[in-house]
Amino acid sequence: MTLLRTLFVLLLLALGGCSSAPEPQTPAPEPARAAPGIPRDSLLALFREWQGTPYRLGGSDRRGMDCSALVQLAYQSTQALALPRTVAEQARLGRPVPLAEVVPGDLLFFKTGRRQQHVAIALGERRFLHVSTSQGVIISTLDNPFWATALLQARRLL
Repeated sequence: MTLLRTLFVLLLLALGGCSSAPEPQTPAPEPARAAPGIPRDSLLALFREWQGTPYRLGGSDRRGMDCSALVQLAYQSTQALALPRTVAEQARLGRPVPLAEVVPGDLLFFKTGRRQQHVAIALGERRFLHVSTSQGVIISTLDNPFWATALLQARRLL
């Protein structure tokens, strides 16, 4: 009987040992990368602060500003990133992004006249923040036929 009991205990130990074998390790998930762009809330706060500021070519203060100054202000105040002053210089930054992949903070470039270009900051959902010559700092949409046909490219800086 003792032999039987010993075999029984050894069997239990052997079975218990099988269940304690290490489980296969699954690789740890990659750390999540920060989403590109500027948080939409930060851009909307900037809009509320500057809404209605009139357009003024070369301006960069409350008396008036132009589109590239607004972009410069947005990146400086939300990302501590100094951008060049002109639309042409800003259009050479970052990398092109398909319109379907635009995120808040991406820059949208437009051809608004024979030699004029315009820059705006994407807010998502086809909306963008910019300085209109007639209405000052406003939010517009790419659903507007003028803006849809004037769009040249989108670029991502972050």
